[in-house]
Parts: sequence; C-alpha cells; structure tokens
Amino acid sequence: MAESILKSKSFKFALRILKLHQHLIEVKHDYTLGKQVYRSGTSIGAYVWEAAQAESRSDFIHKLGIAHKEAYETDYWLLLFKDGCILEEGLANSLIADCEELIKMLTASIKTAKANKGS
Repeated sequence: MAESILKSKSFKFALRILKLHQHLIEVKHDYTLGKQVYRSGTSIGAYVWEAAQAESRSDFIHKLGIAHKEAYETDYWLLLFKDGCILEEGLANSLIADCEELIKMLTASIKTAKANKGS
C-alpha cells in the first residue's frame, strides 16, 4: 500500500530532520534557521499520518496537499543551507534527495486520490 511507504519514509525523514536540528544547534550554534527546517521538515510526516485518518477523500487530499507544501518549504531550506555552506555538501545532497523523493510521492498520491475522487 503506497500510503504505508509514504508514512514510513516521511517518518524516517522527520527523524533525519530532528538530528539535523540538533546538529545545527550543537555544532553550528544556529537557533533561528534551524527552527524553520525543523518545523517544516517534521510537519511533512505529521500531515501524512493525519491524512491516513482522514474523514473523507477531500480531507485526505487536503492533508496531503499541506504535507506537499511543507515538503517544498523544507526543500528550500535545505538548498539554502547547502548553497550557504551551512551544511556539508554530502549531507545536504542526501537530505535534499530524500525530500525530493517525498515531494514526488506526495504529488503522485494527490493525483491518484483526485483521479479516484469520483469513484
């Protein structure tokens, strides 16, 4: 079931973001930008998990839509951290790849749910 893969990947990504946030505080002494990526990066999984308990297909699509927006915001912060040399390139690229995979999965899930909305 695609939703369980999405739930699993979004949860694992949130764990990586949690560790990134700790790294930004402890090593980089960043207390501001780190909060932004922490908030958006962990919200992806929260909305995916919430969507799994949606009351209707419209509610499901709406929750995944919010997760999709949060994923795009997270991608922005990660690219900024990479290009601003706040994160090592290898770590940044790995996080960006995971985030972009989530964006693709969310896009596909939303399209499928919208296509099946009339069913």
